Amino acid sequence: MSYVLNNWSWDPFFFVALAVSVAHELGLHHLAARSLPARTLARRRRSLLFYAGLLVLLVTVQSPIDYWSDYYYWVHMIQHLLLMFAAPSLIVAGAPWLPLLHFLPVRARRVVLRGLLVSSWSAPLRGAGRFLVRPWTAIVLFNISMVIWHVPALFDLGYRNQSVHIWLMHGSFFATGMLFWLQFIPSYPFRRKLAPGGQITALLGTNFVMFMLAISQSIFAPTSWYPVYSHLSGISLSPVASQQIGAGILWVCGDIWCYPAIVIAVRRLMDTDGLEGALDRFMRREARTAELARRAAASRR
Repeated sequence: MSYVLNNWSWDPFFFVALAVSVAHELGLHHLAARSLPARTLARRRRSLLFYAGLLVLLVTVQSPIDYWSDYYYWVHMIQHLLLMFAAPSLIVAGAPWLPLLHFLPVRARRVVLRGLLVSSWSAPLRGAGRFLVRPWTAIVLFNISMVIWHVPALFDLGYRNQSVHIWLMHGSFFATGMLFWLQFIPSYPFRRKLAPGGQITALLGTNFVMFMLAISQSIFAPTSWYPVYSHLSGISLSPVASQQIGAGILWVCGDIWCYPAIVIAVRRLMDTDGLEGALDRFMRREARTAELARRAAASRR
């Protein structure tokens, strides 16, 4: 029980989450004054997902999970999965964007929107935002973030430097997680631009990256990747065993989130084109790919 009750940290991030929650509630109140009861009820239901995501985020960074991640690699892996998958997916599903915008008074909100959407000074920000929310940009950044922070040199840097650990490692996990899940989960006013076939491809590709990272840290790793776990006193679990458990968690959790998401994407594909239309589109794509390969081979002769 001491593993759960002890080693909680109370840092300023709690007050940031509290301030965001208050702003969200004010926004819901302002929107309710101008909306139908059914729409207000739908927003309230979505808000529960948003608050659940904030709670997961708080638990991830302030609970004993954060403390014991400095001693056990497998706990660190749980923390990474919560930051990249659980918290962002809940927050995206909660669609907090309009309530957070509407907590401002009308005049201030108009000034903010005019500055962000029309003013010339914000043009670079708008361009960067459009680039980041592009489907394949978000998916590639998510996978790069997942892989690069498990490179031993960067992982050890984050372990030794708390600023790098919190703001760069954890920050990039959470930010790219939000961008990633926006491509799959409805989150008004954002629109999913990736077609169901592309969603299936992206999900399978991300699952494959997780699978390769997992087997690299388990089956193909006779020793621990991370020297920082090799010299901790009072830890009975060896660094190699801890790494193998962490790899198993990554492997299993990758399948747990991936395949249900693929089933949903397949259902969307079938709802759009029907099974026959989906198969026909797939066969046309394969035939086109084979024809392009044949022409390329002929041109090289």
